[in-house]
Amino acid sequence: MAKTIAEINEKISKGQAVVVTAVEIIDLVEKKGVARAAQEVDVVTTGTFGPMCSSGAYFNVGHSRPRIKIGGGKAYLNDVPAYTGFAAVDIFLGAAAIPDDDPRNRVHPGPFNYGGGHVIEELVAGRDVRLVVSAYGTDCYPRKKLETWINLKDLNEAVLFNIRNAYQNYNVAVNLSGKTIYTYMGVLKPNQGNANYSSAGQLSPLLNDPYYKTIGIGTRIFLGGGIGYVAWQGTQHNPDVLRTDSGVPRRGAGTLAVIGDLKQMSPRWLVGTSMLGYGCTLTVGIGVPIPILSEEILRYTAVKDEEIFAPIVDYGEAYPQRSPEILGEVSYGDLRSGMILLQGKEVPTASLSSYPGAVEIANMLKEWIIKGEFLLTEPVAPLPGVEAGITFKPLQERPIEEGD
Repeated sequence: MAKTIAEINEKISKGQAVVVTAVEIIDLVEKKGVARAAQEVDVVTTGTFGPMCSSGAYFNVGHSRPRIKIGGGKAYLNDVPAYTGFAAVDIFLGAAAIPDDDPRNRVHPGPFNYGGGHVIEELVAGRDVRLVVSAYGTDCYPRKKLETWINLKDLNEAVLFNIRNAYQNYNVAVNLSGKTIYTYMGVLKPNQGNANYSSAGQLSPLLNDPYYKTIGIGTRIFLGGGIGYVAWQGTQHNPDVLRTDSGVPRRGAGTLAVIGDLKQMSPRWLVGTSMLGYGCTLTVGIGVPIPILSEEILRYTAVKDEEIFAPIVDYGEAYPQRSPEILGEVSYGDLRSGMILLQGKEVPTASLSSYPGAVEIANMLKEWIIKGEFLLTEPVAPLPGVEAGITFKPLQERPIEEGD
C-alpha cells in the first residue's frame, strides 16, 4: 500500500479524505489493525500547546515623516526591548525579552509579569501597542525620536518566527535539593516534592513521526491559530539519541523552526506566559498533519503514552551543572496518571503543556482538512535524521586572555 500527498490532496479537495486525530488512530488500529487502518485513513492530525521560549516575531513598522533609522538605535514595544540590527524599520521581538526596569530576580523569586510573549499576545488580540524609538540620525533618516501607537492591522509585515518549537520529547524535572527552586520547568518543591513535564505525548507532532519521514522543510502546519510552515530544523535539533525499539526518542531530540503570518493568528493559541523566578515566554499552539503514505507511517502515529518514555532529571544539581546523570525513565502514561514512583517515593506530577489544548488543536486541524480549507504540502527537503550525524554540542568554553 502506498499513497502520495498529491493523491491525498485530491481526496481532500473532493471532500473524500478520511482524517482522524492522533488519539483516534490508536483506537482505530486496535480495532482494525495497521494494514486496514492504513488503507482507510489519509491523514492523522497532531497537536501541542505549551511554553516555547525560542519564539518571537519580526515586524516592518513603516516609515515615519521625517524618516527615522531604527536600525542601530533602540526600540521598545510597551517598554519591552526589540532587536533593531536589521535595517531602518525592521525589528524583531523575542518572547523572552523583558523591560529594562524589570527587577528580574533581585527580589527572588521575580514575578516577571510582562515580556515579549505578552506583547505578541496583545498585538494578536488587536490591541494598540506603544512604540518608542531613539536613533542617532543620518542625512537620509534625520529623525532621532519617535513615540507612537501601533496596531497589528496597520503593520506592513508581522511574522511569527520561532526558531525552536515542538520539542520531540523532553525532561521530567524534579528537585532533589532541600530548597524550592524556580525553573523554566516551573516551581519545583524540595526533596522531589513534585515532578513537572512538558509534552503532549501521544499527540505531540514529532513523536508521531519519529524519523521525520513526512515532516520537513515546507510542511504546512497549524500555527498559533493560523496557517504556518516548517522553515528549518529548530535549534538544538538532535535526532541521534537513545530510542525505543519502535523508534520513539527517549530523550529530547528533534525540534522545528516555524514561521507564519501573525495577522492570521489568535490570542487563544499565542499566550504570553510568566515563569516565576525564571522569566517570560510564549505559550504556542502547533498542529501538524501526518499524511498516511504507508503502513510504516501509520504505525508510528498509533504510538501510545504508555510507549513513550522521558528521562527524569534533577534540576537542583544535575541540570544546572550539566551532569549527564538521570534518575530513571517514566512513561507519559504514568506521568498523566498524576503520580509516579521515584526512589521509592510517590511524587505528584503536573504538565506545563495543555493536553486538552493539544486535543483541541488536533481536532481543529482535522476539521480544516475535512472542509477542504487546508491542503497538505510536499516538503522541499527532509529534516536531518539520525543518518545526518547531527548532535547537540554544548558550549566549548575557551578562556579569553588579556590582549586577545
